Amino acid sequence: MLSDKEIFCPDNLLDVAHKKKGVIAGIVNAGMPLPMISAMDAVNENLIIPIFIGDEKQIQKCAADIKFDISKYKIFHEPVENNTAKIAAKLASKKEIQIIVKGHIHTDVIMKEVLKRDYNLLEKTRLSHIWHMTLDKSDKPLIITDGALNVAPNVKTKMHILRNVINFSNRIGIEKPKVAVLSATEEVLESVQSSLDAKEITKEALKENLNADVFGPLAFDNSVSKKSAAIKGIKNIVAGQADVLLVPSVEAGNALVKMMIYFMGACAAGVVVGGKVPVVITSRADDAPARLASIAAAVVALD
Repeated sequence: MLSDKEIFCPDNLLDVAHKKKGVIAGIVNAGMPLPMISAMDAVNENLIIPIFIGDEKQIQKCAADIKFDISKYKIFHEPVENNTAKIAAKLASKKEIQIIVKGHIHTDVIMKEVLKRDYNLLEKTRLSHIWHMTLDKSDKPLIITDGALNVAPNVKTKMHILRNVINFSNRIGIEKPKVAVLSATEEVLESVQSSLDAKEITKEALKENLNADVFGPLAFDNSVSKKSAAIKGIKNIVAGQADVLLVPSVEAGNALVKMMIYFMGACAAGVVVGGKVPVVITSRADDAPARLASIAAAVVALD
C-alpha cells in the first residue's frame, strides 16, 4: 500500500521562487545529511545563500561527504542542538537571515524561539502553516492549511489562516483561489462544530470581500471531485475544484498530508507564514526534494 513513487520538487514552485535570488537562509542544526543535501540543492538552484548553524565539525563533515563546497559560507558554531534555534531567531531579528530552515531539530524548539516577542518576528497576523502538495513536476498544487501549527483553531484563528493562505496562493500565481472549508459533512449540523465554523467563515470571507472564493462546510470528496459534488447536488464555485483545503484541526491536516506522501508519493512543501520571516519546518524524515520544495515555498512567501 505504501508508495514507492519517486518524489519530485515541482517546477511551477521553483519557477516562481527563481524570481528571487540570493535569499539568505539560516539552516538550523545543519550537521546532518538531509539538511545539508537540501541546502546544496537550494544553492544549486540559486535560491539561497546559506548560513549554517550547528556543530562546525559535523557541518564540515556532512558537506565534505556530499562534495558540497561551503568554504564561502558562514558557520555559527553551536554544539548544543536546542541552542541553534536561539541563534537563528536572533539572526532573523537582526535581519541577517531572511528565512529560517529547520535542520535536524524538533519543530517546537524552533517555533518556541520564533514566537518569543523579544525577537520581534511576529506581525499582527497569526502564524500559520501551509502545505503545497504536488504529485509530479508539472502538477497543479493542492494547498492544505493548517496541518502543522495551530492545533484546534477557533473561527478567529481560522480567519488568520485563511488570509495567510490567500496571500500565499496569490504569490504562486493563483489570482483568486477557491478555498474549501473542510468538515466531515457538507451540511451544517449543530453536532459538528467544524461545520458551524465553516458556515461562519464563509460568511465572514464574503463580508471582508477577500480575494478568494470561499465556501464551507464541504467534505473532502466534494471539495476535490466534481463528480462527487454533482452526485450530491452541491452547486457552488468551490465544490469539486478547490485550490485550497482549510482543515478543521491539525490532526485532519497532518493525516491528509501524510497519506498523500506515503500512499501517493506526493511532494509536500511546508512553510510557516504570517510573520516577518518564513520558517521551513519539514519533518526530519522528509526526502531532499520535499525539503528543496519547502525552501522554495519559503522564498516565495518572503516579502
